[in-house]
Amino acid sequence: MVEQSIRRGRPGYDLESLLAIAVKLFNERGYDGTSMEELSRKLGITKSAIYHHVPSKQELLRLAVDRALDGLFAVTLEARSQEGRAIDRLEHVVRRSVAVLVERLPFVTLLLRVRGNTKVERAALARRREFDQLVTDLVQQAADDGDLRSDIDPSTTSRLLFGMINSVIEWYRPRGDITQDALADAVCTLAFAGLRAP
Repeated sequence: MVEQSIRRGRPGYDLESLLAIAVKLFNERGYDGTSMEELSRKLGITKSAIYHHVPSKQELLRLAVDRALDGLFAVTLEARSQEGRAIDRLEHVVRRSVAVLVERLPFVTLLLRVRGNTKVERAALARRREFDQLVTDLVQQAADDGDLRSDIDPSTTSRLLFGMINSVIEWYRPRGDITQDALADAVCTLAFAGLRAP
C-alpha cells in the first residue's frame, strides 16, 4: 500500500475549505484587512491549525490567485491547440474565460482586487499582464486575418473585452436568472458584433 503525504487538519477543515473561507474574508475585508486571528475565529480553530495547512497568509493569497490564473491560462492553452481562424480562437478564449469567472468567482474576484502591495500580488499582476498579452496577440492575429477591425489598437480591444468580462464579478451571482452559457453568449454577441470587420 502506498502512503499518501496529505496533511490532515481538524475534521471538516482541509486545505480547500480553509482556502474557501479565507478567500471569502479577503473579498469582504481586503487581504490587508484580514488577519490570521480573524480567519481562525471565523473557522473556529486555532491559528496553529491553520498553519498546519499553510505557512502564511501570503500562501493562502498565492493559492487563491493561482486558482483564478491557472484557469485562465488553461483557456489560452485550449485556444492554442485549436485549428482554425484566430477570431474563432479568440471567441473561445472569451467564452471560456466567462466560464472560468463563473466557476471560480470568488478566486477571480480576489485576483481582480490585488494591487501589487506584496510579492504574491506583484507575481499575480505579472501573470495577468502575460495573459493580457496572449489575448492581445490573438486580437492582432484576427485583425491581420481581416476578421476584426484594424482601426482599434489590439491592446485596447483586449482591455475592453476583458473589462466587460471582469465587470461580471460586480453583479453576477450564481443561481441567478442567467446561466453561464447565456452570459457567455451575451458577452460574445455584444463584443464581436462591434469588433468584426465590415
